Amino acid sequence: MSTVAPLKRGPWRYLSDRDVLHAAVVVVVALVLSLGLVWLGYLIHVWHVAARSPLTPRRPMTVLVFGRRLVHDRPETDYQQRLGRALALMRAQFTDHVLLLGGRSGGSVSEAAAGWAWLSDHELPPGVVLRLEQASVDSLENLRHARSLLQEDGPVMRVLPPVALVSSRYHLARCQLLAQRLGFDSVPVAAEPTFVLNRRYLVRMLTESGYLMWIDLGVRWARLIGHQRMARRVS
Repeated sequence: MSTVAPLKRGPWRYLSDRDVLHAAVVVVVALVLSLGLVWLGYLIHVWHVAARSPLTPRRPMTVLVFGRRLVHDRPETDYQQRLGRALALMRAQFTDHVLLLGGRSGGSVSEAAAGWAWLSDHELPPGVVLRLEQASVDSLENLRHARSLLQEDGPVMRVLPPVALVSSRYHLARCQLLAQRLGFDSVPVAAEPTFVLNRRYLVRMLTESGYLMWIDLGVRWARLIGHQRMARRVS
């Protein structure tokens, strides 16, 4: 198991980072010049991925389960759905290797450890390798640390196995973009059985489209101007 990281979540912890602020300025300019249409484009993409992501991958894969902030040190509803989907994949023999992702987000245990405890109460099938990644605090760190754990001979040499990214539908577009940037062969797998649009979900998709826009436009701009340090932030 890795070191537990009791760090803060959310974008605000990055506001002292000049590269992140640079990307934020690029996003604001893009929004002004497009009269907000660029955000609408990312929202449509998030919506598309949320609505069309499957419940199972087409072939057996390593499963990465993204954590979420705990409530009284226990998984809340969204996280329970993610864990339930992973459990269904194990029972249907779509995976024999599962990584639970997530460090501490304010509680006394990590999200990964809370996920392991929840799964342990639900009769895990035999033969499944269950590992915890407990040193991350956001989706990018989740995937970076998962990549290191999956590379047996160090962080560079070994080819990564194909992975199924298990998360809530509203979160999958960001997970998929980051996984592709980090070199994963990945497919998004939805935690919820169906896509149901309501006010809560619309707010979450608007937030996710903002995150996605910030990441994607920042990297594209960095590559356009040859800003290598900034481009490497998502690699």
